[in-house]
Amino acid sequence: MNIQQMMKQAQEMQDRMQKQMAEMKVEATAGGGMVTVVMNGAKQLQSLTIDPEAVSKDDVEMLQDLILAAINDAHRKVDEELSKQMSGMMGGMKIPGMF
Repeated sequence: MNIQQMMKQAQEMQDRMQKQMAEMKVEATAGGGMVTVVMNGAKQLQSLTIDPEAVSKDDVEMLQDLILAAINDAHRKVDEELSKQMSGMMGGMKIPGMF
């Protein structure tokens, strides 16, 4: 296999990965479902749902913590999904520094 073929395959793999990232959606919750976020594979927040029961002017800090927890969990889930997809694309090869 020559270098041009390898570069073409790498570009095709990158294109497939970007398409998969754009189509991927993960959902994460915090506080037993009080806060729900949906994030795409590019780690862009798509939606945020807050149960009205979680809203209290006396405990804004708790709501902030729930939102952060849900977002952080969504980030973790995206990383896990991307890692699985990359592992499948690379035939199980482990490349240091990639996911």
